[in-house]
Amino acid sequence: MKPLIRSLNRALAHVPNDLVALGLRLFPAMVFLQSGRTKVDGLFSIRDSTWFLFEHEYALPVIPHELAAVLATLAEHVLPVLLILGLFTRFSALGLLAMTAVIQIFVYPGAWITHGLWAAALLALVAGGPGRASLDHLLGLDPGRPRPHPAAAQAA
Repeated sequence: MKPLIRSLNRALAHVPNDLVALGLRLFPAMVFLQSGRTKVDGLFSIRDSTWFLFEHEYALPVIPHELAAVLATLAEHVLPVLLILGLFTRFSALGLLAMTAVIQIFVYPGAWITHGLWAAALLALVAGGPGRASLDHLLGLDPGRPRPHPAAAQAA
């Protein structure tokens, strides 16, 4: 059994981190983008139902509901698009992570399993960056994780 597990571990170690980072960017982004699309009519008009939800169901203790509705709707459109493109990825993931925390703490505290999954993916992006399949990498905006010096890697 041990040789089988070792073989499987060796094979799985070759899954490219860039592919993992792409999945970590795309799937949470789509959750937030779809949520944002339900809040608007057309491109710029916030629905009456959105105003109602932010006044009654999503009411936050610190921010006026009108401001919260605008900020959340804007963030759910801009930050996911940036994540999908891999542009300002760590900042975008951090913004969505903050939104996730607000939703968890103030709006739906019973949905911690779902929010935990979102948070784990977003935290992995904050810590690990967007990967090479990103505009951040292409434009040199995110250096990625520092690579060990080849001599250090051989010594290990």
